[in-house]
Amino acid sequence: MRDADKRPDPDALLDMVRREEEQKHRGQLRIFLGMAPGVGKTYAMLEAARLKMAEGEKLLAGIVETHGRQDTEALLYDMPVQPRQRIEYKGHVLEEFDINAVLQARPSLVLVDELAHTNAPGSRHPKRWQDVEELLEHGLDVWTTLNVQHLESLNDIVAQITGVRVRETVPDAVLERAHSVILVDLPPEDLRQRLQEGKVYLPRQAEWAGENFFRQGNLSALRELALRQTASRVNTEVLIYRRGHAIETTWPTAERILVCVGPSPSSATLVRAAKRLADGLQASWQALYIQQHPEGAPTARALANLHLAQELGAQTHVLTGPDVARLIVEFARQHNVTRIVIGKPLGRSLLDIFRGSPVDRLVRESGEIDVHVIKGQDPGKTPHHPPRRPPRRFPWREYAAAAGIVAGATAICFAMYPYFELANLIMVYLVGVMAASVWLPRRPSIAASAASVLAFDFCFVPPRFSAAVSDVAYLVTFVVMLLVALVLSTMASRIKAQADSAAKLEQQASDLSDLSRDLATTRGEGNLVAVARRHIARVFGCAVFVLLPNAAGKLENAFLADDEEALADKDVGVAQWVFANGKPAGLTTQTLAESDALYLPLPGTEAILGVVGLTPEDEDALDALELPDRRRLLDAVVHQTALALDVDRLEEKAKATLLAAERDKLRAALLSTVTHDFKTPLAAIAGSAESLLALGETAGSAVRRSLADNIVQEASRLERLVDNLLRIAALESGSVVPDIKPVPIEEVVGSVLARLEPLLADHAVRLEIPADLPPIPMDEVLMEQVLLNLLENAAKHTPPGTEIVLSAVVNDQTAVIEVRDNGPGLAPGDPEKLFERFQRGDTANTAGYGLGLAICRAVVKAHGGAITARQTGPVGASFTITLPLYADNATHHPRR
Repeated sequence: MRDADKRPDPDALLDMVRREEEQKHRGQLRIFLGMAPGVGKTYAMLEAARLKMAEGEKLLAGIVETHGRQDTEALLYDMPVQPRQRIEYKGHVLEEFDINAVLQARPSLVLVDELAHTNAPGSRHPKRWQDVEELLEHGLDVWTTLNVQHLESLNDIVAQITGVRVRETVPDAVLERAHSVILVDLPPEDLRQRLQEGKVYLPRQAEWAGENFFRQGNLSALRELALRQTASRVNTEVLIYRRGHAIETTWPTAERILVCVGPSPSSATLVRAAKRLADGLQASWQALYIQQHPEGAPTARALANLHLAQELGAQTHVLTGPDVARLIVEFARQHNVTRIVIGKPLGRSLLDIFRGSPVDRLVRESGEIDVHVIKGQDPGKTPHHPPRRPPRRFPWREYAAAAGIVAGATAICFAMYPYFELANLIMVYLVGVMAASVWLPRRPSIAASAASVLAFDFCFVPPRFSAAVSDVAYLVTFVVMLLVALVLSTMASRIKAQADSAAKLEQQASDLSDLSRDLATTRGEGNLVAVARRHIARVFGCAVFVLLPNAAGKLENAFLADDEEALADKDVGVAQWVFANGKPAGLTTQTLAESDALYLPLPGTEAILGVVGLTPEDEDALDALELPDRRRLLDAVVHQTALALDVDRLEEKAKATLLAAERDKLRAALLSTVTHDFKTPLAAIAGSAESLLALGETAGSAVRRSLADNIVQEASRLERLVDNLLRIAALESGSVVPDIKPVPIEEVVGSVLARLEPLLADHAVRLEIPADLPPIPMDEVLMEQVLLNLLENAAKHTPPGTEIVLSAVVNDQTAVIEVRDNGPGLAPGDPEKLFERFQRGDTANTAGYGLGLAICRAVVKAHGGAITARQTGPVGASFTITLPLYADNATHHPRR
């Protein structure tokens, strides 16, 4: 059939649709990939960007590292360049990519150099590739540069080649999701020449690099890695295109080997031959096992052969279906296979004489694909594989159900026998055979077919209740009946197998979708681990445990339930090996296989995050762990869990970084403010004390009293500063718990006015408090401090002679207390910043420490309330306190 007559693969179409949907809302990423620094990635990116500028593209150079090269800097001429963000860190000023400014500018294309760069502490994200991801999520196109040694999957290979462990890595998923990858290539000789000419590093650095990282052999190996990465990506694009357009003809762009394995001991020889062929052709290879009976499972020997192929580097697959040759050819064409390796049959069955053997049909249907037929030799010893389980029990229930169906059909036929012809009775038996085929496995349904023929012969064909047949014509009837029953049984089994396979794929997709959704909506390491354990246990029928490292790097069983036991030391040792080596071990593997559990690493972007362990609860769960498709599903689930844990840790790290930056900023503000505010009163005290000592008895009593008063006032200022600092620290740490009980607001206001009488002497204070206002739940002492701070603040910031109003009202659920004035009002900006520590409304004209309003907010928040500030008009400011009427620790409810 021609390619044009074929329907596209639905999965491929869905994948294409998904990619197109993602691109609608997500920006496009172009990566300029090189083998090493100095090949010209940045130069190539800027050259392409200038062409875009000439086409009218609105682009912005977000951050470009020219390293002082004049030819690179020349390409930035007339190009919009985003100023860098300056970040202070440990006394140094660092310049970083300003992602906020770029998001506000909203260019259509952003140039972001050096994708693997680590941002300075205090930046929004720890890594620059995370900045790029955010730009893409906001719909901005991004061009960036990357060296191949920074790919996470190649980290160990690069270290082995160069002897240098690269610390700054980028997840492979970033490269895989890129819309395009441009390979910037340069022969190693030319790159070394550029290095010697000082076009890569400074002379001293260039000399050291030429003898180490930039050796000829290293560069050749890195160049091969870059070429292979690019070729692999192009291969993936070709496969997606072929599947989406239903192209069956193999495109031999690169050699790909497929070896067909089975339960035969000689399959191990085929696997090794395919490995040698793949190595000789420098080709990728895959191993395929066909399970002909849908209700069956691969035997222990077949699984051992698949494990051998996996250990030798092949991708393994299991397909189910009766037509072996057709499935092999379809799989080979879907994966663009160029050569198939299959074993030569040692004998021929009766069906092979008429239909041809699977190998014969494979050769006929393979078309342009080469087929290598190899006679397997007995390897003498099959690959070691731990026994899966004892042999299955005989399926008595299934055969009993088949016998029951035949007995039921026979009973119906006995009732129909006096009234209907024998041909009608045959239909009843065929219906029973159909029912058995739908509800039962293949072998019991075939047994039901044979039993139906025997029952029909014995019970209804003359002479009845005898195996003898009076008419030879009935023998033809028996044969036809048996053949029809077998065909119906086989067809029904195939349809059931296809339905079961589709349901299994749908269930796997649903399981992954559910896990992704739950992980995406969950935060916190403990909650993520609980979600993962629940999903894995439900999907795979295993007891699941997760081990995460402690501060010393030793694994601990994380978040155990009360009824769960801790792991034995032997099991912890297996898990520690997996954590150290980043490879699976335990059950169904060839490493520490005597363990009762399977241990899988949780791979993070920078290191292994922990280990997941699975202990099968029954034989079916053990079988599932050995099947390649179930293992791939398990690997996908484990990687999603690791990704969620990694994201959560990165978020926590980002929060900690921001918190540290805020702490440093606050410390600087504290030192700046407190140093100044301590220095001023201390200088006044010292000056007054020195004057008293210098004047001695010659000073008059008025002078001595004035100097003493000055000392007392300045000492009181210092006392208030220390008291405020201690008070706000206690409130914010939660060590002070308000003693909330109903208090008449008039008493609190009266006490405050009495304490501030000297300060308020030049202001008119008006109270707007209803006479019948009920008591308000509050801590009397703390709320008195709040009102004192607010009234003191109003008096300091308003001219003499102006009015200050204090009002209070009670609503159904809240009490509202307001202090307003008709002074100059609030300074421009966010009013919420007034409640931060060391913030002053008018730093030029106001004495104080910027702590009063911060204390007010801390006290009100401890009461479960809120405090806000607003401008009341052209002049004047208002501070409003809202308190809940029913506090949890109130001694009794207030009156209405």
